[in-house]
Amino acid sequence: MRIAIIGTGTVGSGLARAAVSLGHDVVLTAQHPEHATKVAEDVGARAAATAAEAAKGADMVVLAVPSTAVAGISDKIRREVERAIVIDPTNPLEPDLSGVLESTLSVAEEIAVLLPGTRVVKAFNTVFGGFLTQPVVDGVQLDGFYAGDDAAAKTAVAELVAAMGLRPIDVGALRAARSLEHMAFLNISLNARKGLSWSSGWKLLGDVGEPAG
Repeated sequence: MRIAIIGTGTVGSGLARAAVSLGHDVVLTAQHPEHATKVAEDVGARAAATAAEAAKGADMVVLAVPSTAVAGISDKIRREVERAIVIDPTNPLEPDLSGVLESTLSVAEEIAVLLPGTRVVKAFNTVFGGFLTQPVVDGVQLDGFYAGDDAAAKTAVAELVAAMGLRPIDVGALRAARSLEHMAFLNISLNARKGLSWSSGWKLLGDVGEPAG
C-alpha cells in the first residue's frame, strides 16, 4: 500500500517508521523539504517536495500536521485525494496545551468538509508518537481508537492499526472524533501539568467487540 505522510514531527516520523517496517511504500513531505529528506533517509521512506506530490496516487494520506495547518494543506492536496483514505491524527490544542480549541466540529469532521468526497478516518491521535513503533506501556498493549463514516475505509485503517501492534477499537461515526480529541487532551494535559514522562497511554478494559468490517 502506498501511504503519504504529510508532516515529519514525532507522529509523522513514528507512523512512517512503523509503516515502512510493515512493507508499505511510504512517501514523506514537510514544510521544509530538507526535513522530509532527512527523516525519509532515516526510516527508509521516500521524500516528496510538496504535499500534492506526496499525495498523488496514494492509497492513504496522513495529515500529521498541526490542526491549524489542516485547511492550508487540504487546499494543496484536494485534487490528489479524491480516491484516497485520509487519516487525521491531529489534536486541536491551545498552544500552551491548556485546552481544546473552540469548535463545534472535530478536526476530522472539518477535513471531511474541506475535502468532499474523500473518506476521512480519525486515528492515531490518542497515542503519543514515541509509542507508534512499539505501542506497549508497562507491558500492556495500547488501544488504537478510530472513527469514520465509511466502513471500507475504517476496515483498512483498522488493519493498519492492528499491524502496528495496537488493538484497534472502532468508536463509531466520524462525529465520535470529538471524543477522541478530548481523550488525547486529557492524556497530554496530565503529562504537561504534572511534569510526567510522556509514557502514558489509553487502554479500555472489558468487552469492546470486534473491529468494524
